[in-house]
Amino acid sequence: MTFRQFAFKNVLRNKRLYAAYFLSSLFSVMVFFTFAVFAFHPALGEGAFVQSVSIALMTAEGIIFFFAFFYVLYSMGAFLKTRKNEFGLLIMQGMSPVQLRLMVFLENLLIGFFATIGGIGLGLVFAKLILLIAENVLLIGTELNFYMPVKAMILTFAAFALLFLFISFFTAVLLRSGKLIDLIKSKKQSKGEPKASKWLSLLVVLLIGGGYTAALLVEGMYVAYALVPVVIVVVAGTYFLFTQLSVYIIRRLKEKPAVFWKKTNMLLFSDLSFRMKDNARTFFMVAIVSTVAFSAIGTLYGFKSLLNTAVSEENAYSLTYTISEGNTEAEKQDVNKINEVLADKEIEARREHMVLSYFNIKGQEGPLLIIKISDFNRFAELAGEKPAVVAANGAAAIEYSNETFEAYKSGEELLDTRIPLLSGGSLKPNQVIKTQAMPAARGLVVPDSVFEQLGKPVQSESFYAWMSGDSAKKLIDAGEVLSEELQNGEQPYFFASDFVLYQLNAGYGPTLFVGLFIGMVFFISSGSILYFRLYSDLDDDKEKFRAIARMGLTEQELKKVLNRQIALLFFSPIVVALIHGIVALTALASMFFQPFFIECAYVLLIFTIIQVAYFFIVRYFYVKQIKSAL
Repeated sequence: MTFRQFAFKNVLRNKRLYAAYFLSSLFSVMVFFTFAVFAFHPALGEGAFVQSVSIALMTAEGIIFFFAFFYVLYSMGAFLKTRKNEFGLLIMQGMSPVQLRLMVFLENLLIGFFATIGGIGLGLVFAKLILLIAENVLLIGTELNFYMPVKAMILTFAAFALLFLFISFFTAVLLRSGKLIDLIKSKKQSKGEPKASKWLSLLVVLLIGGGYTAALLVEGMYVAYALVPVVIVVVAGTYFLFTQLSVYIIRRLKEKPAVFWKKTNMLLFSDLSFRMKDNARTFFMVAIVSTVAFSAIGTLYGFKSLLNTAVSEENAYSLTYTISEGNTEAEKQDVNKINEVLADKEIEARREHMVLSYFNIKGQEGPLLIIKISDFNRFAELAGEKPAVVAANGAAAIEYSNETFEAYKSGEELLDTRIPLLSGGSLKPNQVIKTQAMPAARGLVVPDSVFEQLGKPVQSESFYAWMSGDSAKKLIDAGEVLSEELQNGEQPYFFASDFVLYQLNAGYGPTLFVGLFIGMVFFISSGSILYFRLYSDLDDDKEKFRAIARMGLTEQELKKVLNRQIALLFFSPIVVALIHGIVALTALASMFFQPFFIECAYVLLIFTIIQVAYFFIVRYFYVKQIKSAL
């Protein structure tokens, strides 16, 4: 057997430990390759927008590659620790330090080579499906047909070949620095009972509690100012949470006989403080990385929802057209053009028209819109709202029923307005009408008879609205044509809700798509790190439970202890990350005065489901390994 064959068989013998490393590396390669397939796609070669998509995808490539480097580096460190006994045995059998370094170097290159080839292969298998998904998410207006991504394959292979080559050399340096000897001679767990400071444990409550309080109390732009100090405080608190507070709580529980001696709790608590202390840095890293993934995806999804809601609520009609009074010929041509395009696209739409009149009212900054009740009710009906009723000698203030922007709720401010009449008297609004039917955020509605006594307006605009129940695709096509022909500066002003919403989603799609994939890479890598830490204790657990089984430990009790042990390992950092993410997204919502509860719940629920599924899969194989040793 040659030395290369020995290294190859060494990988196969350690496939249980290498599995998570290999699969996660493969996933990172596949995601990197997928973004490269998009970035080099022929359809993204022309046009400012599609080129911006390509730039966003290449930026994501850099982020994924940067993260993959540190992830692989961490994984190799985990291998060195878990295989110390094997290394010591090989050295005692006569293997020289140079041969040992060469063996680890070849093993890492072998894993890296197959992970790279496998990632590219899987990327090719799912390329058409992913391109189809991206075509609908990115909304670039062109088909992303399958092609042979030679450039993407070369870039991916070269990038990860360099990455694994560098990591392999770096690992050899670590082994040569004497750390291998420390690994061979040292015990995996520290001697003596792990200690935790009572004051540092108390500091955790102050740091995290203070950070949460600051994040939840500040509003508006003050959230941005508080971001950096809050992040620093919470990160520090999270570190002490796992290194100090968790150990302190476990020690206190062990001192309570009613807890420690209850059923199988002794088995759980016997080395739990050691595990928490040894895994503290891993838990800390996983919690922070997962928090970043939760917050980033939740923020991106929340922004998309916020912008879509704002556009939908601000514009009750399918199409609107506004032009200053007096441009009769231009108005006639533009309205005819809109009707022609609607007919050409086979769109059925109802139309209403009125003149918007603005008056100078004492106490108001700038002209104020005042509308006849008959005009208002025609548009309210078009928007699907109930008709309003105003007393013969009264008036009503308009308030947008838009829940997205609080600044639009200005109806109450107009209740003290005095409306002068030509007869010498005045009217004061006595009610507020919540509506989306009007194109202005501020205004008054008066009876038709009262409107005739207001005199000549200082400004007038001709306003048209079309409402259609046809498909969004037809309205988007019509909106695109009309926006190019009618958008000539401030006046006339044309707005197509479906087309604007389409443009918004198309512009935001690349950011959301990139953020989603990067967040998933972070989260899956975090789960793999937990897998490494769990299986690094497997041999010790086999010995421990083999000895305890001889004393009468039942299979049911074994499963119960292992379930608790694995659950603590998997869910301790994730629960902390979920709480951090909820606070972060709540703070973001207060920055824009818009709750993201539904969006936040969706994101966190999806990540929780993934983690629970991962837990059950890992638990099954881990318990199987322990039972096989009994």
